[in-house]
Amino acid sequence: MLTEPSTDPTAKEWTSDEPFLVVDDLTVKFPTADGLVQAVTGLSYQVELGKTLGIVGESGSGKSVSSMAVVGLHDPKRTRMTGSIRVGGTEVIGLSENKMRRLRGNDAAMIFQDALAALHPFYRVGSQIAEAYLSHHPSATKREAHQKAVSMLDRVGIPQPDQRVRDFPHQFSGGMRQRAMIAMALVNDPKLLFADEPTTALDVTVQAQILDLLQELQRDFGSAIVFITHDLGVIAEMADDVLVMYAGRAVEYGTCKEILTRPRMPYTWGLLESIPEVESDPTQRLLPIPGTPPSLLLPPSGCPFHPRCRFTGEVPGDLCERELPELEPATGDRAEHLKRCHLRNPAETLDRATALAAGEG
Repeated sequence: MLTEPSTDPTAKEWTSDEPFLVVDDLTVKFPTADGLVQAVTGLSYQVELGKTLGIVGESGSGKSVSSMAVVGLHDPKRTRMTGSIRVGGTEVIGLSENKMRRLRGNDAAMIFQDALAALHPFYRVGSQIAEAYLSHHPSATKREAHQKAVSMLDRVGIPQPDQRVRDFPHQFSGGMRQRAMIAMALVNDPKLLFADEPTTALDVTVQAQILDLLQELQRDFGSAIVFITHDLGVIAEMADDVLVMYAGRAVEYGTCKEILTRPRMPYTWGLLESIPEVESDPTQRLLPIPGTPPSLLLPPSGCPFHPRCRFTGEVPGDLCERELPELEPATGDRAEHLKRCHLRNPAETLDRATALAAGEG
């Protein structure tokens, strides 16, 4: 569920009938020697317990940066953040490191993209999971933490967990390392889980197993999941709602079915057209998005996608170059399906473009 920026993000405490995660007008900037990198600008969304939000977009679109902001993984001395992030009613921006440490793991956790890099190579897998447990349960004994690590490895499908708990990360396969990362993220039963491309570099069979595992664990724990990926096939499998990001901004938002079957933003069309279809004509070429993503040091004026968009000529004047479009419903669309585009009738434009592409093929 997408939100409009609020004037007082601390006005209410979280209750069970409200979204567990509320991101409101989030902006993240990184000062560098070359200038200010505007990594995320004006991002707002909500996620309820038991639901999965998929965030998609090319590399550099702000997916991981925005998610790391929620779990407090940016260096506050080198990052400028404004807006509001509320996790279970707690305002994250401006939270002290000690309080952030308690929130991270208990309320929110993250599965990182590269499990081999995220796991420490010098420590046994079980020790790392036990350490995550002990950091939030100081009264627990080391034996209890060890047993908890064994039970979590068993829960995520690691064979012979009582033996593999003593292995080092390099002794695990790629799929097993990813399962170990999931076990570490869930060892304290967090209500919010960020999965940052957890199936990258895994073969299709293992990828399916990881996705099934996440869905099963979500049913058991009732957690909210934010799934970050560039793979729209994975999104079709996992997400209830989809947020499409480009150049640090939300450019389209809606239910998974709406986004995949009735896209309203040319950038989303480009992502979908870049996917090969099993039953498509083998002689028909894919239609990749032309150009490259913009530099966030100097983002383009107006619509951030206009330098790569095939449809700027459909908009009168130079509106695309001059004015940033609002994130709002297209004419005739549901209120919850939002797009950031100046096209007045995107459905009709898409139909014409599809017919043209088919004729050229």
